Amino acid sequence: MPFKIIHIITKLELGGAQSNTIYTAAHLDKEHFLVSLVCGPGGDLSGKTGDTNTITVPFLRREVNPFRDGAALLELYLLLKKEKPDLVHTHSSKAGILARAAARLAGVPVIVHTFHGFGFHDRQNFIKRRLYIFLEKLCARFTDALIFVSAANRETALSLGIGSPERYHLIRSGIKLSNYPSPGGREKKRAELGVAPGELAVISLANTKPQKNPRGFISIAQKATSAVKNAKFIFIGGGAELDYFRRLAESLGLKNKCIFAGWRADTAELLAAADIFLLASLWEGLPRSLVEAFASGLPAVCYKTDGVGDLIKEGVNGFSATPGDEAELAAAAERILRDPGLRIKLAEGARATDLSAFDIDLMVKQQEGLYLGLLSKKSVVSSQ
Repeated sequence: MPFKIIHIITKLELGGAQSNTIYTAAHLDKEHFLVSLVCGPGGDLSGKTGDTNTITVPFLRREVNPFRDGAALLELYLLLKKEKPDLVHTHSSKAGILARAAARLAGVPVIVHTFHGFGFHDRQNFIKRRLYIFLEKLCARFTDALIFVSAANRETALSLGIGSPERYHLIRSGIKLSNYPSPGGREKKRAELGVAPGELAVISLANTKPQKNPRGFISIAQKATSAVKNAKFIFIGGGAELDYFRRLAESLGLKNKCIFAGWRADTAELLAAADIFLLASLWEGLPRSLVEAFASGLPAVCYKTDGVGDLIKEGVNGFSATPGDEAELAAAAERILRDPGLRIKLAEGARATDLSAFDIDLMVKQQEGLYLGLLSKKSVVSSQ
């Protein structure tokens, strides 16, 4: 009989962690695993989990609220006591803390957590950051496996004493590599985005949360387009602040130079239609969009955040800059925009980047192997 697995994530927003969790839940080997997905309410991917049994926990929300978080902990505990899973796999910072605590209290035999980046970062105030680190260290004590999507995140955890190295596992955040690069339709997509013949398209895939730094994207676009007149910056993605940033770009005289196109389902085609990929995120686990860009043959300019260092090879497939240094990142973009030969060289480097570890089906297989090893080690017999 299959083992009962429950994946728990805070909210089904559009994002790599959410998409990969949904994919994993749907594609784990059904002969070995009976899978459910637990999440908080709302999100653009809510209702898009296919045949996976999906359970909503009403009080599980992204925002910190002691009373609501306490209620969410109780909801998760009662749910896990009722469902009696053999293994719980948590994702995202809020669910990672609350659901691991609930799983421990409910006596779940095996607990796994994936760090899709950390809930703490250097831009937080000292007390908040130290609290989050303390909670991660506490939960790591009763977590059987800690999965990292980037080597840099793994090194950060090690340096902070989060968990023990023997429980560390590097499993990349995967994409469907066979979908990249998208064939054909380049000129049609460029026209849809308002990119005229002779213009160069700089594209970003993100959302309007502070982490992804849309304000910085606008500032970089302003600097670069003042120097390179035929450049156009296109931000693909949405969020609650989308209209605000559209208005901000327009107020700065960038109406036709910095475009916020909103969410699109055809991101593979849009990447294939662009000339450069830019990511202005101030902190990351490992940006799946960067993997997609390289798989599309796009040179990249990014801030040197954790996961970016796993992929960027300076001067080979792109350039990176000090996080928050808009002038440095804009200068890197300008350098590529001005030099057709460099664009060709970096595009070749992007296409040559070894992305085999980022295949989404390999990601699922690696998780299956990890689950079976942990369940065997704990001598868990399927409860089904």
